Amino acid sequence: MMWSLLNRLILNWRLTVGLSCALLVPALGTTALGQETSPSPSPSPSPSPSPAEATETVRPLYGYQGVLVETLDGKIVSNQAENDQFNPASTMKLATALVALKTLGASHRFATGVWTDGTLDKTTGILSGNLYISGRDPSFHYEHAVLLARELNGLGIKQVSGDLIVAPGFTMNFSPSASRSGSQLYDTLDSTLRYAEAVRAWNYERTLLNDRASLETVPSVAVMGDVSVAPVVPSAKLLLTQRSSPLVDILKVLLCYSNNFMADRIGEALGGPEAVRQRLITELGLGPDDLKISHLSGLGVNRASPRTMMKVYRALREELKKSGLTPAAIMPVAGIDPGTLEDRFTAVASRGSVIPKTGTLMRTDGGASSLVGQMRAANGEVLLFVIMNQRGSVSRFRENQDYLVMLVQNTRGGPKAFEYKPLMLTMKLSQTESTVAAGEEFEPPSKTHQQ
Repeated sequence: MMWSLLNRLILNWRLTVGLSCALLVPALGTTALGQETSPSPSPSPSPSPSPAEATETVRPLYGYQGVLVETLDGKIVSNQAENDQFNPASTMKLATALVALKTLGASHRFATGVWTDGTLDKTTGILSGNLYISGRDPSFHYEHAVLLARELNGLGIKQVSGDLIVAPGFTMNFSPSASRSGSQLYDTLDSTLRYAEAVRAWNYERTLLNDRASLETVPSVAVMGDVSVAPVVPSAKLLLTQRSSPLVDILKVLLCYSNNFMADRIGEALGGPEAVRQRLITELGLGPDDLKISHLSGLGVNRASPRTMMKVYRALREELKKSGLTPAAIMPVAGIDPGTLEDRFTAVASRGSVIPKTGTLMRTDGGASSLVGQMRAANGEVLLFVIMNQRGSVSRFRENQDYLVMLVQNTRGGPKAFEYKPLMLTMKLSQTESTVAAGEEFEPPSKTHQQ
């Protein structure tokens, strides 16, 4: 059986569709490299070409398209409708990632706090009182819940006589419902109630980490009361804090699978869509109409031009560079990493030569698809690109995007893979840290903790 978190991530990106419709912002109906066509129904898509098949003749594309390809020093290689507004779809997640890195930092960890208003009888392992859980970790999953049980066992806690109370902001397993998340946590803490999926998730992760000692025991904390949603009471004392994997690792999983929940969750920590928009306008020197954001995940009706998205991507590269990182640290490497790009650029020559973020909305704006990132050519040159399509066949748009990338690479000797050492994404979210409160040095709950 596949790892549960992996399954949930796969399901999330495969089900990503636009749930609303809007009028299309006018754009030019042209093919890449400026060849004009008339908007008409899309023919049946033909097989994607191999790198060797890409020529300077681009087949007709029905719909609207914007293209901007630049060298690292800003010289334009190809452009088309680069100032027109399109729906960036999930490539908007690049803007979210940029502001998250600027605001929180690449090493930021989301904290989950465990609190109690009771007392522990160490002879029986019974905590007389309630157990409170607070935090806004967008990656919190079954594995992290079982880990909490193990940490509580380490404190001598085997049973809670009172209730399990989760703060209003707590979520688990990519569910936006605190109530549902609390119920899942309640069951996962107790080994007698633990879902088989949670057991598999824990065993899989511990095996990958070569943590055999954890597999020799079964962590379990039985809560005898009910589960509810409420703030942490002021009198509660901190038992332990679990901190997520670093933000850069969370972003890698988020962008590989285009996880909408994680993106919106991180966006909440940044102040929401308008706060992110205003910051990008200020720091990138954008006009007030250059960027419109309704959802930081890219769902719904958002607007940006290829030129604006190029500014976002360049700024993201520079922000990553400050931490000694490359785009591959957070973005999918096509043909290698799992997720939205595992089945694209899979030819031997192309594999690993493109690092992009996809964007897909099946219905919104008549169908929207984008591809933003960088490519490498055989001559060693790295080129940055933005391709944005809407009002047509998404499958045809994707085919055309791949075709254009390979076409540019072929003008420079063909594709060449980036230096990249892949790591299983399971490992990315397993790099947690836990801190146990010492003695009576318990922290009183702050306003943030109560959420």
